Amino acid sequence: MNPQVVSVIYVVALFALLYFLFIRPQQKRQKEHQKMINELKVHDEVATVGGIIGTVVRIKEETVVLRLGDNVKVEFLKNAIGQVRKKANGSNNEKKE
Repeated sequence: MNPQVVSVIYVVALFALLYFLFIRPQQKRQKEHQKMINELKVHDEVATVGGIIGTVVRIKEETVVLRLGDNVKVEFLKNAIGQVRKKANGSNNEKKE
């Protein structure tokens, strides 16, 4: 085989490997996170990316208001929500041990 052809095949294979190892999984995680944010409901218990746990009180266009304690409400960007710990209907998303 021609060395130039081998070089081109090597570069294409390297890009394909990078796509399947890094880019595609990241896109999948982004889609899952966006779906989670779109499915947020009032009374869901959530954790922010900063580790703050609260209950959703109000959902706005780009933000959510969380109740952190008695008479403590804080507004966060929707993208700051890291996970939904408990759904409003009482089902639990945490893994059972």
